[in-house]
This record gives sequence, C-alpha cells and structure tokens, in this order.
Amino acid sequence: MAATTNPIPSVWARQPREADQPALSRAAIVREAVAVLDADGIEALSMRKLGARLNAGATSLYRHVATKDELMELAVDEVFAEMTVPPADGPGWRAAAVEAAGSFRATALRHPWLAAVLGQAGLAYLGPNLMSFSDRLAALFAAAGFAEPSRAIDTVLSYVIGMSTTEAAWLTTVARSGETEADFVARLLPTARQAAAGHSHLADSYADADARGAAGTLDPVASRDATFAYGLDVVLDGLALRLPRG
Repeated sequence: MAATTNPIPSVWARQPREADQPALSRAAIVREAVAVLDADGIEALSMRKLGARLNAGATSLYRHVATKDELMELAVDEVFAEMTVPPADGPGWRAAAVEAAGSFRATALRHPWLAAVLGQAGLAYLGPNLMSFSDRLAALFAAAGFAEPSRAIDTVLSYVIGMSTTEAAWLTTVARSGETEADFVARLLPTARQAAAGHSHLADSYADADARGAAGTLDPVASRDATFAYGLDVVLDGLALRLPRG
C-alpha cells in the first residue's frame, strides 16, 4: 500500500471549503480576527470568541479555517496588504528602501501583535500579500545591483522587525497606563534619571530628556522616529558598501 504523504501544515496548502453560510466567509473571519488582535492582543483570540462575535458557532468557522495557527497565518497576510514598496524603476533604491521600511514599521505599530508573531505564524510567508511584498522588495534590490537581493532584504527586515517589536511593546505599555505617551514619559523620566545616577553618559542623557519634559518640549514620537531613521541609515550605509563600484 502506498504511503500517505503528510499534508503541509499551512492554510495556503489546502483548498478552502464551500461556505455553509452566505454571510460567513474566510475574508470576514480574518477581518474580525485582525480587529480582535488589534484591540486585545493574541491571548484574547480564540475560535470560540471569534465565532460569538460573528454570530456563528466555532464549528462554522472551522469549515473555513482549520486551526488558530491557520487563522494567524491569514491575519498576518491580511495586514501585509497595507505595506507599500515603491517600483524598482524609481529614482533611487535607497529612498525606496526607506519608504518600504517605514511602511512596514507603520503597519507593525498599527497592529502591535504583528512583529512578535512573524516567526511563529507557521508558513505565513506563503501568503499572497506577503509574497507580493517580498517579490517587490527583491525586484528593488536586484535593480539596485545587489548580487544577493535576499540577503539585503533579510538585513533590512531584521532591523525593522526588531525595532518594531520593541516599539510595539513600549506603546502597549503606554496604552495600559491610560496616559498619553508624552505624559507617561514625563512621569517616568525623573525615576529613570535617579536610577542612572553614577552612570555618567546615561545620567546626562536622562537629565536632558527630563529637562525637556519639564519644559513641555519633549516629543517622544519624534524621538522614536529619529531613532528608527538613524538605525536604518546605518543599515543602508552598510549595504551600500556591497554594491558594485561605479
């Protein structure tokens, strides 16, 4: 008897079933799942709760999505549709890379769960939106002259995902405080400055930020933007050295 081939454990590897309810579709399920993830995080998402929000039983959902892991693959791909990559024949690869990285970061901050699950969402990279994003990036870096576009992409995305994960965690903490980011930082800085006493470089940095907070000139959003842009410039400077001379 022929051996049975193990199925690939991904939503993209099997055909969707026919809908049992005209109003219930995979697209509607995924949209609602993204809304739950955005509002309450990964821990709050379950097939039972999602079914209740959609006025459908969990059994009905399973006709469209077999597991929560599959649902996460679909949710990841859904939000990747929001990311933009300029055309490869544009005026310059570096400006295009900055725009693409900024779009990824903005999407990750709108959906704070995204960066943290990218390495855990099964075979999410097989999704059409994620594959389109990757293909456009590959075209951009290939047109720029990189001998190994995939390595350049991995380098940029590793930086963007790492920064976005940290920022998303920070913004979640701020949101839980019930304060604006500026107010939360202003309240935190005096304690941070005291803790940094005896560490000269840190103490100077916190003292300056504390003074700006007291003066009402502290802008944590602009500070995060500047920090992200600085690191991205460093990454792109390094990649530029890999381009053929001339």
